[in-house]
Amino acid sequence: MTVPEAAGADPRGMAALLAECELLRAQAGAAGVRLDDTPASLAALDQLPPRWRDDPDNLTWLGNDAGLYLGTVIVRTVPGAAWHLCPGGRPVVRLSSGREIDVVEAGHGWAGSGTPELAQLHAEAAEGH
Repeated sequence: MTVPEAAGADPRGMAALLAECELLRAQAGAAGVRLDDTPASLAALDQLPPRWRDDPDNLTWLGNDAGLYLGTVIVRTVPGAAWHLCPGGRPVVRLSSGREIDVVEAGHGWAGSGTPELAQLHAEAAEGH
């Protein structure tokens, strides 16, 4: 997943773009999970049966969305966390400590195997900000 370089010039616009996560929101909604950009919603996602793993086409998109949603929750709930674009346009979350989290990679891991758990990644980010 890459973001156009111009989006990085507008942090609010970039955050809104990255927070869309349409496929994940649709899948979660169909399962009765409301994604309200809170850590509790990450825990609810971790509890969903992984039916999406049967569809390799959706798996990639869902992994992107899961990572972007994780990043959105971290940016909105962890003091000092912000989106940062790496060279090439890959979005990561940078914590106030300077640590960067490749949330898209984490989202792909979660979508493909269930690990790492999204709620656990959020908790680690909140502890290490």
